[in-house]
Amino acid sequence: MRLALLALLGLAACSTASDTTALPDVALPAMPMDVIKEATQTLSSDAFEGRAPGTPGEAKTLAYLVDQFQKAGLQPGNNGSWFQDVPLVAITAQNVSPLTFTGGTQPMSLKYGPEFVAGTYRVTPNIAVKDSPVVFVGYGINAPEKGWNDYAGVDVKGKTVVILVNDPDWQTEGQQGEFNGKAMTYYGRWTYKYEEAARQGAAAALIVHDTQPAAYGWNVVQSSWTGEQQVADAANGHADQTAANGWIQLDKAKALFASAGQDFDKLSAAAKVKGFKAVPLGDVKASVSFDNVIRKHASKNVIGILPGAKRPDEYVLYTAHWDHLGRCEAAPDGDDICNGAVDNATGTAALIAIAKANKDAGAPDRSLVFLAVTAEESGLLGSKYYGDNPVYPLAKTVGGVNIDAMNLTPPAKNVVVVGMGKSDLDSYLAAALAKQSRVASAEPTPEKGFYYRSDHFMLAKHGVPMLYFDAGDDLVDGGRDAGRAAAADYEKNKYHGPKDEFDPKWNWAGAEKDLQVYYAVGRMLAMTAQWPNWVEGDEFRAARDKSRAGAK
Repeated sequence: MRLALLALLGLAACSTASDTTALPDVALPAMPMDVIKEATQTLSSDAFEGRAPGTPGEAKTLAYLVDQFQKAGLQPGNNGSWFQDVPLVAITAQNVSPLTFTGGTQPMSLKYGPEFVAGTYRVTPNIAVKDSPVVFVGYGINAPEKGWNDYAGVDVKGKTVVILVNDPDWQTEGQQGEFNGKAMTYYGRWTYKYEEAARQGAAAALIVHDTQPAAYGWNVVQSSWTGEQQVADAANGHADQTAANGWIQLDKAKALFASAGQDFDKLSAAAKVKGFKAVPLGDVKASVSFDNVIRKHASKNVIGILPGAKRPDEYVLYTAHWDHLGRCEAAPDGDDICNGAVDNATGTAALIAIAKANKDAGAPDRSLVFLAVTAEESGLLGSKYYGDNPVYPLAKTVGGVNIDAMNLTPPAKNVVVVGMGKSDLDSYLAAALAKQSRVASAEPTPEKGFYYRSDHFMLAKHGVPMLYFDAGDDLVDGGRDAGRAAAADYEKNKYHGPKDEFDPKWNWAGAEKDLQVYYAVGRMLAMTAQWPNWVEGDEFRAARDKSRAGAK
């Protein structure tokens, strides 16, 4: 999901620039803004129907990207093909029953959409969870290396687990603690919580939505989790996953706990402490059922390459996701197309503009690979497939830059780096920004785990250093107040909704500056002989060291 833009709602601390003297000097060219504007408008038009994988919108998107990559001067990037097939299964829940809880002092019946959402990874026509005992498992974490196991001493096989979002120490000031303090770890992500619930044998997993630790409102949950959902194809049809997984509103969770004679707030506080024991909610039992419309298909990553002139077998990546939500929960005016103009037509269009700028500048020493991936909105499925099945050896992939939405506010004095301090790429960014008299700032809300929420993560897991920065929040005109106001407006009125549409009145001045920086960072990587790495002790360092050792 496109979430890092929402980080602008907080304050960012300025970084200390790394030494940049050993890096190649790359000029900042005038960027082809007509190209990015036209591509953004086209990709986010109603004709593309929100660019959902496996729909006519995908076919139009693929054809357009191939045409634009060719015009930008790229070559097909997958052994003569522009495409990498990504096997997916589209599952649409229908006839969803209310989510009911019985056995407490007050029977409860939650409405699908406004009060709960649920779906399944299982490729099966029907799902029925009936009279499943309910257990509160705190944050739903099993981390042996930390001596933390929320499932210790409890058998949840066939049961429904209720889980808190984020990590136990997300409210901690600073980044010292069991789970990096304020900075979210992968244990805080909803993807992990469903994965662990399945490993424990749960029948259903329900995450309690809370806007602050989730980093988005219920409107985002409802629009993202209803309608057609994509999962990776699997030989076992994901039979090892929970039958149902979903979210429930916070106030409904509190009422559920009260019905079971428990205090939600007290148990939530207890769950923050190591040694917490899961709490069965008395005689309360959960039931929910729905039918599934199943459609198997091969979506596609689009890959173009600008071969290097001196070391063509060394690769620098630019990534962006071309997909969005397709048709979604309609706005009051009846508009039901989630166009995804900012998220992520702008980032996809940026790939085209950066490719053209590099072609115009001449081939760099290393090869530049432009990877427009599918199904990011469904859990980073396209980038995961590429990471697991790389077209170019990851051991020979120098590093890369991920673009998940462009800055459409006026120019800023800074950019916000998601995951600052993790790798040597910070110095490349600092060098590019210095040419604009700008600075890099750390993300203000590391507790929201933005580094794990976009496509760079699936390359980082394999050790490839990936840089992910977002629009600056300290605007030249208006400062941080103006930056936060723009981000708040986008989150409230447009993000993952039908009103994320192209606006001919957009101010592209800030986007142009950021586009130059994206260009420069990738170009520097392609012109140097260095091999950037993660800093000592980073979670991805071991994978990089192992990969590079095997390449020498």
